[in-house]
Amino acid sequence: MNAVIEPARLADFFTIFFTSAMVILLGALYALLFAYSRIKVMPRLMPLAYASYLGLFVSTLFLAKAANLLHHPLWIAVVVFMLLGYLLAPHGIWHLCVGTHVDEHAETKDVVQKSS
Repeated sequence: MNAVIEPARLADFFTIFFTSAMVILLGALYALLFAYSRIKVMPRLMPLAYASYLGLFVSTLFLAKAANLLHHPLWIAVVVFMLLGYLLAPHGIWHLCVGTHVDEHAETKDVVQKSS
């Protein structure tokens, strides 16, 4: 099995450029809407966050097809791993931040109670 992929066609460069930009923008929008929904306790924004992820998902598939990444199992695994990472990272980061700051708030509360 040959690990070298066929180079993208010249006609696909615009598609690659556009879908790469969309992956970046929609990934950032997903993370932003996810975090803002959680921080401001606005659950109505979460469907918009997941709609952004859906756009990211579709853009990634178009990018992978235009860049000829879907012809080799290794590159398919990279694309799937990236999509799972984009989906799960905001959840993990949110839980990490909440867990970190809960301890911080508990210490502050203890100090305030002891000084009272």
